[in-house]
Amino acid sequence: MNPLTVSVIVPAYNASATIGKALEALSKQNCFQPFEVIVVDDGSVDDTANIVRSFASVIYVRQDNAGPASARNHGARLARSEFLAFTDSDCIPHEDWISQLMAGFGETQVGVVAGSYGIANPESRLAQCIFSEIRWRHTHLMPDFPNSFGSYNFCVRKEIFEAVGGFNTAYRHASGEDNDLSYKIIQSGWRIYFQRKALVDHYHPTRVVKYLKEQFRHGFWRVKMYRDHPRMMGGDGYTFWKDIIEMPLAAFLGAGAFLSLFHCIRFSDVGYFLLFLFLIFEIFCALLMTRCLFGGIFFGTVLLFRARMLGFSTGILFFLFQKNGKIF
Repeated sequence: MNPLTVSVIVPAYNASATIGKALEALSKQNCFQPFEVIVVDDGSVDDTANIVRSFASVIYVRQDNAGPASARNHGARLARSEFLAFTDSDCIPHEDWISQLMAGFGETQVGVVAGSYGIANPESRLAQCIFSEIRWRHTHLMPDFPNSFGSYNFCVRKEIFEAVGGFNTAYRHASGEDNDLSYKIIQSGWRIYFQRKALVDHYHPTRVVKYLKEQFRHGFWRVKMYRDHPRMMGGDGYTFWKDIIEMPLAAFLGAGAFLSLFHCIRFSDVGYFLLFLFLIFEIFCALLMTRCLFGGIFFGTVLLFRARMLGFSTGILFFLFQKNGKIF
């Protein structure tokens, strides 16, 4: 009988700043389940390999850079356990992380147990705000049995992961591949349980430009996700009415500002008034999530530019007009 119960899989790419802390936390897990840790180095060019190899009990494997979805699948193929637990190289699992995930498999037809976020860098104002939004969504929106999970923190029965084909490696970057896997598992008849006590502290972005680039990427790959799973266009357990009205409003304002540059329309008083209302709307939502006046004003302004319209629009051009891997 296989003595291992859980295989923890960590994809890593140029993760020297955080991978050591992640593996140190995994070495201190307070759980009865025997587990192994597999790190898949996705072609790093920094000191990631040397740091991982300093942990004698960790299985290290390297591949040419192919994206986190491919790296996770690689780790799953090497796994020797019945359950696959996934987290990221910039996440620090709490000591009871594995135990809390495994405790969630008591319900009938639960194929996946998903956890939530903590924050690893609370000294950053932006990181605090991002975490506040995630915490608000997980507290007020996510049901006990959601229809999606994040790749940073979940555990799945290996037989289910293999049956649905694992992560879709067509998602070349970290965006959308976890939703895609979630929907495939739900469609195969299994349930996802949201274990709120299973936590990993995450290093959230500390620079606005980096955060906006990530949001562009999320919007871009969301088009492919909706094309592959059109029934999910109405949103999942993480989305709410704000996300639905934000996109067309941002698209309307963006189109108006763009056309005004060529004097096609006059984007003057009405346009700027709508832009002001959009800003107030974003600040109100940010205040609701952060519970802080300064944080609400700051993050609301960031949210005004975060609206994923540009990435989503680019994704429409790329994915909807794509045939045989080429745009026509």
